[in-house]
Amino acid sequence: MDTEAQPTERDRSSGPGTPGPEGRSRFALVSRITPWLPGGGITLSLLVCLLFLLLVNVFVAKPFQIPSGSMEQGLRVGDRVLVNKLAYRFGAEPRRGDVVVFDGTGYFGNADYIKRVVGVEGDRVVCCDREGRIEVNGRQVDESTFLYPGDSASSVPFEVLVPEGRLFLLGDHRSESSDSRDRLGSPGGGMVPVGAVIGRAEGIVWPLGHVGRLERPDAYARVPEASGSAGTGQGPAGAASGGARG
Repeated sequence: MDTEAQPTERDRSSGPGTPGPEGRSRFALVSRITPWLPGGGITLSLLVCLLFLLLVNVFVAKPFQIPSGSMEQGLRVGDRVLVNKLAYRFGAEPRRGDVVVFDGTGYFGNADYIKRVVGVEGDRVVCCDREGRIEVNGRQVDESTFLYPGDSASSVPFEVLVPEGRLFLLGDHRSESSDSRDRLGSPGGGMVPVGAVIGRAEGIVWPLGHVGRLERPDAYARVPEASGSAGTGQGPAGAASGGARG
C-alpha cells in the first residue's frame, strides 16, 4: 500500500519560488503599467524613486539654501543644509543653541529664515554684561565658538522675557543679521512662535568641501531653566535698530 502523501493542487501552486495571489497581482499591475511608459520598467523605477524623494521632502527632511551671511562663519552664502522636519513633531521642543529654519511670515518677512535659538519660553535674555556677553537666566553665555570673528554679542542693548510658545532668535554674524533684536518694538516683540519652525538644521550637505554636522554648542549647557512662568511680553529693553541687516 502506498502511504506516501500525494501533493494536492494547493501544495503544487504554493511551492518554493512560486508567488502567491498577492504577488501575482502586484506583478500583473506592473506588467500592465510598464507598456504605457516610455522606457518601460526603467521609467517606472525612476518615478517611484521621485515619489519617495517627494514624500521625504514633504514630511521628513528638506534641503535649505543659505541666502545671506547672517549665520557666518559656520554657514556661508550658498551652502545647503539638511533640515530635519520631524525634530519637533513628537513632543520635542527647540532647545537653546539649535539652528532652526522657520517661516518668518508676519514676524520677519514673507520667507523662510535660518537663525540660532538663544532663548526659549520663560527665559530672560540680557545683553550685554560687563564682559560684553549675553546672559540667559542670569548665566553668561560664551559664544566665542560660533560668533563671527570680530563681532560683539550685540551692538544694541536689550533685555527680554520670552513669552510662552515663542523663541528668541539671533544670527551668528550679528553685524549682518536681522533677527529678534531688530523687532523688539514690533508686534510679537521679535519672538517667533514655535509653530512657525519648519525644522532643525542637522548639517551641511553641499558644497562637498564644507560638508559637516551642525552640533549644538556647549555654551548653553549650563544655562539654568527659567525660574518663573513665561511672560506675555518683553522686559525693559534698550533701543533696537529697526533696519534690516540681512
